[in-house]
Amino acid sequence: MKIDDIAKIAKVSKSAVSLALNGKPGISPETRERIIGIVREAGYIPRPLIKADQVYGLGQAIRFLVIADSDIVMEHYYKRPFFAELIHFVEERCRARGYSLLFSAVDIHNYEQDLRALGEENGNHGMILLGTNLNRRQIEAIARIQPRLVVLDHYSDVLPVDFVVMNNAMGAYQAARYLARQGHRRIGYVQSHLRMYNFDSRKLGLFQASEELDMEVSSADIFTMSTAKLTSQDGFQQQLLARIERSEPPLTALFCENDYLAISAVKSLHGIGIRVPDDISVIGFDNISESFIVTPELTTIHVDKERMAHQAVDQLIHLIEREDRVSMKTIVDTRLIERKSCRNLTGTPD
Repeated sequence: MKIDDIAKIAKVSKSAVSLALNGKPGISPETRERIIGIVREAGYIPRPLIKADQVYGLGQAIRFLVIADSDIVMEHYYKRPFFAELIHFVEERCRARGYSLLFSAVDIHNYEQDLRALGEENGNHGMILLGTNLNRRQIEAIARIQPRLVVLDHYSDVLPVDFVVMNNAMGAYQAARYLARQGHRRIGYVQSHLRMYNFDSRKLGLFQASEELDMEVSSADIFTMSTAKLTSQDGFQQQLLARIERSEPPLTALFCENDYLAISAVKSLHGIGIRVPDDISVIGFDNISESFIVTPELTTIHVDKERMAHQAVDQLIHLIEREDRVSMKTIVDTRLIERKSCRNLTGTPD
């Protein structure tokens, strides 16, 4: 992104953009913040902006790093509801604690080189890493480059690194228990075509819970969908229709690994004449904003993104202030949100 582009979007002069990016006086705080906001959203952090004490006057900065790929955390990740909420709450907490927040997005194919380049700028005191799409080896490599690190939305038992993540197993158990209480005994599992820690943990938790609750989740009733779009998906529809043609016992509910999959499932079911929740119940995970806009409103597992984000900032500041401390791993519990996409088969209140 060039200065000309930023100026056009912000509706200011090029000189105003230059003043904002170089932390110089001459423009109002409102104009400066608007320009910085545009730069953040574009994922573009020019070298002068790295010096957060010049731009914000706060003296200390935390970097929020995203390793972008073409699958889960894409270039415009900040437009996805789950990530947008996390980022909002991270920024809110940083401001409350007297820190500025710098956003950087690097390509997954060059992340180590790009991360070292960011480190050479020496413009931040610590880093929150969005770990959603990363594996243990990648996180370990990043921790070697940036020791003052908190990984958000991922978890590893064995790495001496701070993590903050939702309780995936608990959420899956809450979903299974809710469906069992409503009389559902044979359910399907809708999984993402991409695998990551959160999804794998939810899958393991759901299957373990189903055994305890005497529910049947057959390997033949695992359906795979794309998380990249909120639309009806032909492959999923064909899997369901083939199952019906084989006269297999009907499924009464679907557990989906996240709300994107659940919303796509609802649209796909509607497209082949299967009604939610009259014919089949659907439950999601994450409680994104779209979950209560879709028809019917989605029953889902609430992830406390505000608590996770605030905890990540607090852990990092504690790490900055006491570098000799032992690393911490925080798991934030979930809760079920009951809406209208699930049907009670028992005829009695839950």
